[in-house]
Amino acid sequence: MPLRLGDTAPDFDADTTAGPISFHDWKSGAWAVLFSHPADFTPVCTTELGRTAALSAEFAKRNAKPIAVSVDSVEDHRRWVPDIAEVGGVEVDFPIVADQDRAVAQAYDMIHPGEGDTSTVRSVFLVDPADKVRLTITYPKSVGRNFSEILRALDALQQTDAAPVSTPAEWTPGERVIVAPTVSTEDARERFANVDEVKPYLRFADAPA
Repeated sequence: MPLRLGDTAPDFDADTTAGPISFHDWKSGAWAVLFSHPADFTPVCTTELGRTAALSAEFAKRNAKPIAVSVDSVEDHRRWVPDIAEVGGVEVDFPIVADQDRAVAQAYDMIHPGEGDTSTVRSVFLVDPADKVRLTITYPKSVGRNFSEILRALDALQQTDAAPVSTPAEWTPGERVIVAPTVSTEDARERFANVDEVKPYLRFADAPA
């Protein structure tokens, strides 16, 4: 069965470039950005992991820990890391999981047989501090990920966890949010600033701090 939003993210023990980890213990109390890449020493993956490393401070500000996974060995990962650092212009400071037996890939449904081999596609899982899967995105192997969107989605999840609101299309932090339908307009005006009722079911408000 594929993972669904709200499911507990499967725990796993694995060797990584940062040493052995147990996933839930490693991410304890933090969000995790678990993402798969097809193979080491490949062009798109090299740019993606370099971009992830460059965004290290942005992930840290959000209490989020990136972790990559592929079906290659730790030795291959470690030989590849200098290339990633050279291309990305920054040291790789997050673990890369060695999943040679494909246990993690199978648990997270990261392998798509129609792609013609047994390497992983470009899956992303945002896992919250309670170990629940909150968002999934899957890209084909030929398309590099938009890490700005991953950060934006993480911001939106954290914003909507903090108050009974949702985010409109293309929302970015600092923009107005939508009041949840479960909150009356009267209550919304007591709770939020600058509530604007566009429709009875669509009320915008300033994002709560």
